[in-house]
Amino acid sequence: MLLAGISALAGCDTNSKFRTYRGPEVTRIIVNKGAREMHLMHHDRPLKSYRVELGFAPEGHKQFEGDGKTPEGEYFIDRRNPNSSFHLSLGISYPNEADIAYAQAMGMEPGGDIFIHGEPNVLAFLSPDWTAGCISVTNREMEDIYAMVRDGTPITLNA
Repeated sequence: MLLAGISALAGCDTNSKFRTYRGPEVTRIIVNKGAREMHLMHHDRPLKSYRVELGFAPEGHKQFEGDGKTPEGEYFIDRRNPNSSFHLSLGISYPNEADIAYAQAMGMEPGGDIFIHGEPNVLAFLSPDWTAGCISVTNREMEDIYAMVRDGTPITLNA
């Protein structure tokens, strides 16, 4: 079954970052922060799995702008950026109403602009868990993810 998902990815132009996908629908994304793994799921079956990098302070749930944490909880893919500074990117719906309320109660801003994305477009030295709170994969992996995942796809971010 995994081979069907892999062979369903096709790109006519190997120089293009935009690929097509004709395989099973990605019905959910699951990120296990502690294991640094992301799984694209078709119901209860993984289609593809990736090793990920997270925010520079990955332990715990993102609460405030600039804390370097990657959110935890239930969100969804709410936008895509084909012109990202990080190759390609898919937006995550953080912050939700509870995130906003908590940050405001603490006199802080919740932050935002959390994405699944590729590598920086400019040459940079990347240490492990280098993002500002996002989830990063290689550019080639991001091309596949961008083709496979649709806006509205639920994403679960676990500790």
